[in-house]
Amino acid sequence: MNNKQLSRIVLKGYKSIKECDLQLKELNILIGPNGAGKSNFISFFRLIQQLLDKNLQRYVSTQGGPNALLHFGRKVTPSMAVELYFGNNGYKFALEPTKDSRMMFSDECHWWNQSGDKSVGGGHFETNHEAHQSGISQYTIPAMKVWRVYHFHDTSDSASIKQLADLSDYRALRSDASNLASFLFYLKERFPQNYDRIVKTIRLVAPFFGDFLLEPKFLNEEKIELQWTEVGQDIPFNAHTLSDGTLRFICIATVLLQPEQLQPETIIIDEPELGLHPYAIRLLGSLIRTASNEKQIIVSTQSTDLLNEFLPEDIIVADRIEGSTQLARLNSEELEEWLEEYSLGELWQKNLFGGRPSR
Repeated sequence: MNNKQLSRIVLKGYKSIKECDLQLKELNILIGPNGAGKSNFISFFRLIQQLLDKNLQRYVSTQGGPNALLHFGRKVTPSMAVELYFGNNGYKFALEPTKDSRMMFSDECHWWNQSGDKSVGGGHFETNHEAHQSGISQYTIPAMKVWRVYHFHDTSDSASIKQLADLSDYRALRSDASNLASFLFYLKERFPQNYDRIVKTIRLVAPFFGDFLLEPKFLNEEKIELQWTEVGQDIPFNAHTLSDGTLRFICIATVLLQPEQLQPETIIIDEPELGLHPYAIRLLGSLIRTASNEKQIIVSTQSTDLLNEFLPEDIIVADRIEGSTQLARLNSEELEEWLEEYSLGELWQKNLFGGRPSR
């Protein structure tokens, strides 16, 4: 791992997570039953994005106020504490609720193991990390600012991915792929090898797929629409004619096969297997493994087929114990004998390492 990737996260008092101290690697596959806290863990990265964009108070309000973010509310949990480590560097902060339902920084600091905490103080309502000129922040803040939590669940007729996009919105693929058309247009013009790789990978899952038809709208050249053609045909179709699974796979392939210099150091994908055929899930596993050679990947999944594509040490198990989310990484040595006869997915179904519903 490089120092731009998250090596350790200490989280106390956030939603269902009372306390966790988790080591992260290049590849991190999060599994667990419904209600175990996987989504809460993933949502934490959205909180960090909003915090660094100085949108903390707005985010707190839209989430339902401090009681919705603190573990069982402010009466049980008076504050939230976070420590994020990037090798020898770190960023730490604590948030506490106020009487007017805001969240206030009670402390915020950068950290380096050679000199300890470099605090920027407390009492502020939006991040003040830039106030400290230690230089430590250059190893943490830029990497966190480009974290992206990809969530491609909405493929309804009103989904933003199926609407017109701004042609100028191409610099990074958005979390919901709402700018997929403009981003693919950019790749086709500037990174044709990556674009061709995306198209060829899509054809492995959807053999009928010919190519994207990407061009500005005739009557409004500032807009672009996601269109495509079938093999051997030149009649354009729009995104509404693609199946949900195919459209989601297109989004995932774009995320994982885009140029390395455009990818965030840490890529977070929430349940990418939704609606995919088993073969597509196996291909997805291969794409994730390959991408993790260069970037840090965090994936939340409930798919045994996808789980089978990874090693035990890649897996983080989420369980709900006494109302609190517990996160633990699997140990290959403890499962060695079982794996001689069963796949990792089968062991999960047999509830041999947790992460399954329990009474």
